[in-house]
Amino acid sequence: MLDIIKIENLTKDYGSARGIFDINLKVRKGEIFGFVGTNGSGKTTTIRNIMGFLKPNHGKVVVMDQEVNYNTEKLMKHIGYVPGEIAFPDIGDGNAYIKIQAEMTGLKDMSYANYLIKKLGLDTTANLKRMSKGMKQKTAIVNGFMGKPDILILDEPSTGLDPLMRELFVEILMEAKQRGTTIFMSSHVFEEMEKTCDRVALLHNGRIIDIVEMKTIHHNELKTYIVGFANEKEYKNFTKETLNFINLKPKHHQITIDVNDSDINFFMKILSNYTVKYIKEEKYTLEKYFLRKIIEEKKND
Repeated sequence: MLDIIKIENLTKDYGSARGIFDINLKVRKGEIFGFVGTNGSGKTTTIRNIMGFLKPNHGKVVVMDQEVNYNTEKLMKHIGYVPGEIAFPDIGDGNAYIKIQAEMTGLKDMSYANYLIKKLGLDTTANLKRMSKGMKQKTAIVNGFMGKPDILILDEPSTGLDPLMRELFVEILMEAKQRGTTIFMSSHVFEEMEKTCDRVALLHNGRIIDIVEMKTIHHNELKTYIVGFANEKEYKNFTKETLNFINLKPKHHQITIDVNDSDINFFMKILSNYTVKYIKEEKYTLEKYFLRKIIEEKKND
């Protein structure tokens, strides 16, 4: 599959261990590539380098076989962008802004823009400076998506949207993917990532520590079970078993255990020797996967 975005040894060093360091990744044509990390980990810095807004200390970004630099007017015609920090110019209402943006990109058919405005319930007659955060976010989404670009670069695109609007945004995102659009998206909403992304990279302290295929998360072989026992004696005896205990709660006679699919029968056979009050499987999520990765990373620091 063609790599439409390539980041090679990208470093932007702000000093005091702040910035991004030796970032390497490739985004395939037509995929949704997620980018997650803690606050200050370097997500926005990476995106601004992709857009050509920042000049790296070393390394490069290549988009559609063209190296990104300060003269990327031709390339930008293929990219839709939703920034993480939205600051509109003082030019009146949403209609005026969308019209100017359409003129700048040469967009003449506004039918898709009008579809997005209606779907998101955006009041384009509102003054840009007086819009709520949610309204500003909707306006930025309409602007980024309305030209049906080949590539979408999205920095926390659903920030400020209520849960219903987030669901509608996911629909818009998947419609773009079905058209063949390549999407690079940072987000702090793990559920949103799980619904939409093909792959997700984890950024920690300015470095990528893992890139995971979402199908690995959806079909994870490691299952987590929470087991409650009838009394303290049963609980204590069970803790002597040779199993992968994750969390112990003596007060509640409760144990959390990781079990590989291949060991499920063995695990159930052991449980049959105890008086179990309840057992439930804890859903494996992208957030849990990455939290464990960060814990492992901190142990190695």
